[in-house]
Amino acid sequence: MSLLQVKNLVVEFPNRHGTLRALDDISFEIAPGEILGVVGESGAGKSLTGASIIGLLEPPGRVASGQILLQGQRIDHLNNDQMRSIRGRKIGAIFQDPLTSLNPLYSVGRQLIETIQAHLPVSDKEARQRAIGLLQDTGIPAAAERIDHYPHQFSGGMRQRVVIALALAAEPQLIVADEPTTALDVSIQAQIISLLKNICKQRGAAVMLITHDMGVIAETCDRVAVMYAGRIVEVGPVHQVIHHPEHPYTAGLMASIPDMDMERERLNQIDGAMPRLNAIPKGCAFNPRCPQVFDKCKQERPELLQVSAAKDVSTQVACWLHPAGIQGGAA
Repeated sequence: MSLLQVKNLVVEFPNRHGTLRALDDISFEIAPGEILGVVGESGAGKSLTGASIIGLLEPPGRVASGQILLQGQRIDHLNNDQMRSIRGRKIGAIFQDPLTSLNPLYSVGRQLIETIQAHLPVSDKEARQRAIGLLQDTGIPAAAERIDHYPHQFSGGMRQRVVIALALAAEPQLIVADEPTTALDVSIQAQIISLLKNICKQRGAAVMLITHDMGVIAETCDRVAVMYAGRIVEVGPVHQVIHHPEHPYTAGLMASIPDMDMERERLNQIDGAMPRLNAIPKGCAFNPRCPQVFDKCKQERPELLQVSAAKDVSTQVACWLHPAGIQGGAA
C-alpha cells in the first residue's frame, strides 16, 4: 500500500482578476522506503506541491479539489490545529535554507528537545538522549557537546544536518525535502544525499525530494516525476526517465546537462520560458517551446498515460507524440 497518495490535486490562487490555477490535476504515489524526485524549472509547481502536502500553503492559495491521503487517511481538509499535530509527527520537512528552519535564539538541543516532546511522551532526560542520538545519526561529531551550541556556531552543511535531525525527531513516515542541497557545496551535497538514502533504508521513511538538479535526482531517487506549468508530464523509474525520456521537455532537461565526455562550445537549451499562470497555452502547456509540436498539441491537453518504455518498466507520459497517447486521443 502507498504511504502517500495525491489524487487529482488542484491548487488555486483567487485574485481580483479571477482565479489562477497553480497546480492542475496532479496525481502520484510514494511507497514506504521510496524516494520520489520531483523535478522541473522554477515555477513548475514543485515547491507548491510539497507545501500542499505539508499543509503550509500561503494564503490565498487553497486546495480547490482533489485529495491528499497519508496512510489512507485524508489530510487535505484538516484545519490548522489538526495539521500541526500531523506535521512533525507523521510528516517531516527539510527546507533549502536551514537558517529559516532554526531559531537563532535557541540552542539546537532545545529546539530538538521541544520538537520531540511536542509529539512523543518522553521525559526531559529521554528527550535529550534522543536528541543527541539524532545528531549522531545525522553525522554531527561530538554530538553530546554540540547539542548545546547555537545555529550560528555550525557550518552550512552541519546546520542542514541539524534540520534533518529536526525532521526526524518524531520518527515521521514521510519526509518532504525541498531543495535540501541547493545552498551547499558539492562535497557536502554528496554527504546529505547519502544521509537521506540511509534514512530511507534504516527507518523505512518515504522521501519526496524536490529539486531542479538532475544529478541529485540520478544519485538519490527510485522514481522521478517531471513537472511543467503545474502539471506532471512524465513519471517513472529514475534510470528509465533519465536515459530514455519519453516527453520532449524531459529530453530537453536531460540534454541541457553537461557531458564531461563530450567537447562542445555551447550547452543545449530549451528555447523560451515557463508560461505565467495567467497565460498557460491551450492544449499541451509545453507546445510553444516543443521542437516536435504538431496541431493536436495546440488543441487538446494530453493526459498521463501508462506506457511500457522497456520490458518490466512502466512510465507515465502526457504527450501526443507517444503512440499510446495518439491512440488514446483518437479513441
